[in-house]
Amino acid sequence: MKKPIFIIFIVLVILVSLLPLFYFRDFFIYKKLIINNEPIQSFDLSFLEKNKRPSFLNFFEDVKEEFISNKTDFLEANLAEMKIRIYKEGFLEKEFPILTKGDLKTWGGSPVGLYKIMSGGISTFSITSQVYMPYALRYYGKYYFHGEPYYPWGEELISQFSGGCLRLKNEDAKEIYELTEIDMPVLVIDKERDDYEYLKEEIYDFPEIFSQSYLIADLDSGYIFAEKNYQKQLPIASLTKLMTATVISENVDFEKSILTKDYMLNAYGSTEGLETGRRFKAVELFYPLLIESSNDAAEVLSYFLGKDNTLGLMNEKSKAILMSQTEFVDPSGYDSGNVSTAKDLFYLIRYIFNNRLPILKITKGERVASSEGVVFDIKDLWNKNVFIADSTLIGGKTGFIEESKNTAVFIFRFLTLENQERNIVFILLKSANTKTDTQRMYRWLQRSYFLSPVG
Repeated sequence: MKKPIFIIFIVLVILVSLLPLFYFRDFFIYKKLIINNEPIQSFDLSFLEKNKRPSFLNFFEDVKEEFISNKTDFLEANLAEMKIRIYKEGFLEKEFPILTKGDLKTWGGSPVGLYKIMSGGISTFSITSQVYMPYALRYYGKYYFHGEPYYPWGEELISQFSGGCLRLKNEDAKEIYELTEIDMPVLVIDKERDDYEYLKEEIYDFPEIFSQSYLIADLDSGYIFAEKNYQKQLPIASLTKLMTATVISENVDFEKSILTKDYMLNAYGSTEGLETGRRFKAVELFYPLLIESSNDAAEVLSYFLGKDNTLGLMNEKSKAILMSQTEFVDPSGYDSGNVSTAKDLFYLIRYIFNNRLPILKITKGERVASSEGVVFDIKDLWNKNVFIADSTLIGGKTGFIEESKNTAVFIFRFLTLENQERNIVFILLKSANTKTDTQRMYRWLQRSYFLSPVG
């Protein structure tokens, strides 16, 4: 009897000794899957969640930290603090107050992002404002850092807001002019990451979602609630039009109009009222562009600056606002060569929310400033943004081509347990049904993190 008992004892010892090997095998398989970005749904990873730090998306201040770490010479313009800072070899050299910036509530907000000093002049004339700008440094499009502007007859221009440029005292503008040089990096920060923390204890099971890629994130903190393949590059279809509207709004004088010609209206589909031989202002075309997702409107808008130039600006802008995996080849999104990631699209929608808010208002079917005399009646336009009746929707855009399937980006306003408003972004790419996916994720998010369950 002793021999069988001894054998059983030996077998048990061997099995116990092998358990760590099975554990480490699964750990290394898990690590390999993470590195290769392969699906890991078959593994129970709940044991990692207790020690897992929350994930956040990078913001512009992260770029600043990298510049300082790399001992880079650069100029920082912080619009929240209304300060311009010059850094040399990563150290703060000098700081200056900003007198005036653009009006964020209108089309005149100051562009933010990562740029460089393109040109400069001791006295530069602004054709748009018809004023001279002392010690002007151009960093993007028609936007400058400059001293106190004055008219040709010598009278100083005094205003609460600028047209988007950053205005300084003359003596400060002169010193900045002397401290900087062409091609020096320029980092314009709009709003730094806030420090709100999500402390909800109970997280409900995530619903079944039919999108190949998605991202749910807090617009103001960059906190990621959920994601799948959010760095995978995919066709984005008509989400392209959000960037088209952005660069046109920043680089085209809204008082100018364009005469439509046959070659401008060769895009897929047609828009009632958008016909050859009619004149339109850019802001008029934003309504069919963003509400009805008109490809014709996108094409006509691209001819204000020239199609190649418009696409160049769209790709330049994407890199400036951290969209490193994005490429545009047409202004409408009908071409499957327009590609991006859910992560990159977060940066685009955050930029629009903080700096070009009228674009989002139009997506909801609202009229905005500078729209007097618009020939398109909003009531006659078919709004393809499926949640316009939802009072929590701030704005968004949908798209579809065969290669991309359904795509969408939405911003909703949620209330926290402390009754604080939070702006949450939902981005979906290659979805069978963006409305159903968004509704499921919305309910999950509200039940798990916010004021009360939905439904």
